[in-house]
Amino acid sequence: MTAFDVSERRIWDGRADSYAKTFARLCARTVPALLDAAAVGSGTRLLDVGCGSGSVTVAAVGRGAVVRAVDAEPGMVAVTRKAAPGVEVRNGSLPQLPYPDGEFDAVVANFVLNHVGRPLDALVELRRITRPGGRVAVTIWQVPGGPGQRLVGRAAEAAGLVRPDWLATVDEEHNFPRTAPGLAALLTAAGLGDVRSEQLAWDHRADAEDWWAGPAAGVATIGQLVNSRGPEGVAAVKREYDVLSKEFATENGELVLPHLALLAQGKV
Repeated sequence: MTAFDVSERRIWDGRADSYAKTFARLCARTVPALLDAAAVGSGTRLLDVGCGSGSVTVAAVGRGAVVRAVDAEPGMVAVTRKAAPGVEVRNGSLPQLPYPDGEFDAVVANFVLNHVGRPLDALVELRRITRPGGRVAVTIWQVPGGPGQRLVGRAAEAAGLVRPDWLATVDEEHNFPRTAPGLAALLTAAGLGDVRSEQLAWDHRADAEDWWAGPAAGVATIGQLVNSRGPEGVAAVKREYDVLSKEFATENGELVLPHLALLAQGKV
């Protein structure tokens, strides 16, 4: 386990409910395209890796797939079990998952490679548990991202906050360009064939206070940054956020936040 993996476990510990109420709706936006990329339909034996709040699992069940799910955070396992009764949901973390070789027709990971310290090893593991001829499909956030993705970070910077030392980054030797070509190259290096990678762009709409609620609750890396100087730091960031968020506000106060993600797929 790398320092980044340890940092990620600390970030997400106990935050499943807060994530489900905030950023989960944003991450669910890519689910239909992700399942299409993996050719998920009736009878597909699918594994949802990093199932989070269960949006992928629920959508795949709705397509008639035979779904199992896994997540590193016990709270996420509990949330997905509640969202998808009857689905086997287990605790497990990349790059070693508790499944035999070739167990699934398709394996998907929605915004999961962002959270592992050895992305290539993670993809090799996804390939291992997918049958020959099966598909692996993943999404990640693009870097640099859309203006909406940078809003809270800009507010934190304006408030004078800096990334805490304990918030590790992916080691340089394990990192890769968070671009469509960079993600495609990673899938190819993992041994996948017929690799395709594309950018997904959309405007996420949210109430300004609802969008702030995730970082304020410490969700994700940005939430840890916002909370890194205690209540005074949170208040300082909120003041800057209230000003900067007006750039994205409609007449009724709703925020329209441009986001950029990447979707890649490959065959075993």
